[in-house]
Amino acid sequence: MKDMISTDLIIIGAGPGGYRAAELAAKHGLKTVVFEDDHVGGTCLNRGCIPTKTYVHSATFAEAVARQPQVVGQLRSGVESILAHPDITLVRQRAVFVDAHSVEADGERYAAPHIIVATGSETKWLPIEGVDSDPRVVDSTGLLALTELPKRLCIIGAGVIGMEFASIFNRFGSEVTVIEYLKECLPALDSDIAKRLRKLLEKRGITFKMKTAVQSLTDIDADVILMATGRKPRIQSDFANAGFEYDERMGIKVDEHFETTVKDIYAIGDVNGRQMLAHAAEAQARIVIDRILHAADASAESSLSLSSLSVIPAAIFTNPEAACVGLSEDQLKAQGMAYECRKAFYRANGKALTMNETEGMLKLMSEPSAGRILGCHVFGAHAADIVQEVSVLMCMNATVAQLRNMVHIHPTVSEVLLSAAEN
Repeated sequence: MKDMISTDLIIIGAGPGGYRAAELAAKHGLKTVVFEDDHVGGTCLNRGCIPTKTYVHSATFAEAVARQPQVVGQLRSGVESILAHPDITLVRQRAVFVDAHSVEADGERYAAPHIIVATGSETKWLPIEGVDSDPRVVDSTGLLALTELPKRLCIIGAGVIGMEFASIFNRFGSEVTVIEYLKECLPALDSDIAKRLRKLLEKRGITFKMKTAVQSLTDIDADVILMATGRKPRIQSDFANAGFEYDERMGIKVDEHFETTVKDIYAIGDVNGRQMLAHAAEAQARIVIDRILHAADASAESSLSLSSLSVIPAAIFTNPEAACVGLSEDQLKAQGMAYECRKAFYRANGKALTMNETEGMLKLMSEPSAGRILGCHVFGAHAADIVQEVSVLMCMNATVAQLRNMVHIHPTVSEVLLSAAEN
């Protein structure tokens, strides 16, 4: 073992949370060492969000297979450039905790007063008979690695991953069947919106088997079986050496500042199990770096608000896409909260008609009497863009009354939101 290498900050993982934290730390002069034993960019860039969206925006399966490595490679080069900053050292090895303030990698030991764990997540495999031995079974990584379009694709799970791939491969020409244990798809989405989206996809030829548990794979008639039953935090056995609390299923325990139960060790992104979204990981990175900088300079004033992390939008890139932010009508009812629900439909929107995208619906939830906006759930063209607008409004504590007075460009699909506010 060589002498200890000291630095200001250690980051384990170079996904969206890790590389964003490194970029911000280096901009403020912190010497940072980042450890990554896989491609930089994490699951989102290499095996998740970006490859999947390349498929969404490709006309054919062959085009998608050809474009995917090009798009991923270009964006990965961008992350490599970020990590080439003079104050960032990228170590392409897995870091193993030795104790609360040091890690080891490839025979070297590194120490820092602050450590950020950003190891991401991995596929959650259901304990189904035959899952380990059936060559037809793949996760999303395996499905994206296919070079031939499966004639029959069975998807186990109707969450975000399952629904996106169902929509994509249905459009490419596969016979798609989706099996889901719950009574409705996309449980994070308002049930009314989710049901309407599912019914639309059924009309396009996708077969859904809801409230169905898979006990064995032998009865599934398919060329490829996608396991799309969610993801779980990527936990390393050496975390025990650091002393912080974690759970194999729920992830690393953190407080509102994303600090673990050991002082000066933080966990951001999927590994803390809070919100498994790339943009959530980046937001958490900003919070943590800001906190670390304040620890070094007590006179500095924070420019970040922890409350802003309570408004995290999400999108599902089916065709048409869906998106949501804030509380659904189901959640408001379950919590016994007083609310008003306003609806608007794409079929009455001029731009949607010109685009031949009349299938869609928006629900806007608010406090009674045109009060503060509580949530918005949508399916239809440009749903993610509409929800992003609502997210900004919610961060500003805007009301439906204020939204009514905001001029929207005509003709645009975003006028669906204005129509809801006026109802």
